[in-house]
Amino acid sequence: MLINFIVNNFRGFNLPIEWCLSHPNNYEFNTYAIKDGIIKNGLIYGPNGCGKTNFSLALFDIVNHISQKIKKADYYNNFIYAGTPDTLVNFEYTFKFDKEIVEYKYSKQSDGKLIEENLIVDGKTIFEKKNNFFVIDSECFAIENQTKDALAINANGVSIINFLLTSFPLTHDHYLIKLRNFVDGMLWFRNLDIREFIGLENTISNLDEFIIKEHLHKDFESFLNSVSGQKFEFDNNSENDRMLMCKIGNNRYPFILIASTGTKALQLLYFWMKKIVNASFVFIDEFDAFYHFDLSFEVCKRLFTQNCQVFASTHNTYLLSNELLRPDCNFLLNNNKIKSFSDCTQKELRIAHNMEKLYRGGTFNI
Repeated sequence: MLINFIVNNFRGFNLPIEWCLSHPNNYEFNTYAIKDGIIKNGLIYGPNGCGKTNFSLALFDIVNHISQKIKKADYYNNFIYAGTPDTLVNFEYTFKFDKEIVEYKYSKQSDGKLIEENLIVDGKTIFEKKNNFFVIDSECFAIENQTKDALAINANGVSIINFLLTSFPLTHDHYLIKLRNFVDGMLWFRNLDIREFIGLENTISNLDEFIIKEHLHKDFESFLNSVSGQKFEFDNNSENDRMLMCKIGNNRYPFILIASTGTKALQLLYFWMKKIVNASFVFIDEFDAFYHFDLSFEVCKRLFTQNCQVFASTHNTYLLSNELLRPDCNFLLNNNKIKSFSDCTQKELRIAHNMEKLYRGGTFNI
């Protein structure tokens, strides 16, 4: 699981911004949002322009050089903080895999080329590459001097992590295998003016064709009815159909033509909920932009039952409720900082408090 993340010089974050998930409070309600002492589920709030989307994209930078999954094509446009274009963008991830603590730090230049890289496991430096200098723990990985010299220069920006993964036989429980599997299981997506995603999948799917091919018509009908109260009857008898058809009376109409914007957003959510059984970490950017507030609440309840870490950004203060999460699982991002609501006030927060009213009243500040 991800337990800490730091980034600086990325887009609007000129100073280091740190997100800690390893110190939940001792609340005795909604304990499903905590797993092994780590925050598993959460929502991120903040005013427009504070950097919620940019922060979520920074979290997924690691996918770009470790994973072979889908990338965001324009990710490295406007990559570095505009005020310091000649510096490096610095990333620090801390993971907990069973009892091992894996710290992975690296830096990239403005075009995304990997320049520096450092891996520490349980406080022990495994390797470090910086300024044409490279050192690696020989007890962990025996590398010839000639190869070390080439890795020190590393003009093509090859990741040391990927080099080790492809050059050494490793057991299934090795920390590098766990790291790679975690990154391969990361998923970011959003549904705004355009639909975009990063990670988890190797190909782009047509949602209608996926439902038809997997014979999920009835399941999708049930999903829409249970989360939004909408009743559809789908009429597809052939796997060769390319469009999901709705039966209305004696007629058939393409789902895409009669579904509302919010219902189409639910179709995308349905697709990803079928996929995230294999995910490790999921972030949905402005997940409820087209949802009614009651629907947003129902969707969150379903998302937070997943075994993986699931977070989302939102402006919907109706979700800021102790019926859904808890004060240490709701986060406020502003002024180049991100903190849980419980850390944004000196007030002792209890289950009976109306968190939405407190937030609107200005109780929480960074």
